[in-house]
This record gives sequence, C-alpha cells and structure tokens, in this order.
Amino acid sequence: MSKHPELSEDELRQIYHDTKTIAVVGASTDPRKAAHHIPAYLQGQGFTIVPVNPTTEQIFGVKAYRRLEDIPVEVDVVDVFRPGPETPEVAWSAVAIGAKVLWLQEGIANDEAGDTAREGGLKFVQDRCMGATHRFLFG
Repeated sequence: MSKHPELSEDELRQIYHDTKTIAVVGASTDPRKAAHHIPAYLQGQGFTIVPVNPTTEQIFGVKAYRRLEDIPVEVDVVDVFRPGPETPEVAWSAVAIGAKVLWLQEGIANDEAGDTAREGGLKFVQDRCMGATHRFLFG
C-alpha cells in the first residue's frame, strides 16, 4: 500500500483541464505498446505530446528528446512509461523543469518518486493509466 493518497476525481479532472503539454518518458514507436497508443490517444484529445526517448528522433509526428531537460517548451505533466526503479530520477527531472504533475502509468509505482514530486510542488499520480482515466472522466 502506498503512502501517497489517490487524488479525487475532481482533482484528476482539474489536471486534465489545466494541462496543455504532456512529456511522455519512455514513449514508444511500437504501436502495440501502451507507451505508444496511450500518448497517441491523448494527442488525439488535443494535448500536445512531447516524446522523451533517447533511441529515436521522432514519435507521433513530433521530435523526440533524449531527456526532460532537453525539452524547449513548458511541460505541464510528465507521464512515465518506465520501470518503478527509474522513476525517482525522472521525478527529480520533472521538478527541475517546473512540471506541475508527475504521472506514473498503470503498473508503475514508487514512493520515493512521489516524495520527490510532492516536495518539489508537483501533484503525483501512480499506478494509473492517463488515457483510461481521461476516458473514464470525460467519456
């Protein structure tokens, strides 16, 4: 059980309402993977997706960046498709770039990342799909 409480539906709705740009750490070029079809869905809902993947130059028709710190625009949400043990470092980067939310996808949880995010002033969501949550809240 995580020490980080779940956000309410109203808090989650507010995240989507306030979000324009989502940096997707671990975005994939493989359409069979959640790290591809979830960001593609979010892009289709009007969000600007900025892929973060050091192994490719472009995903979803936009430039991919090696690290969060390389992104030249303001990022609202950092959506993470990487294993839990890698997320504390991502949390530090999310704080460093001034993101507002750190969101760990379904199956990914890390209390240390949550501590770092919250101490840095970010909202924190873990073990929850950003695409499925959007579909649930906005149908």
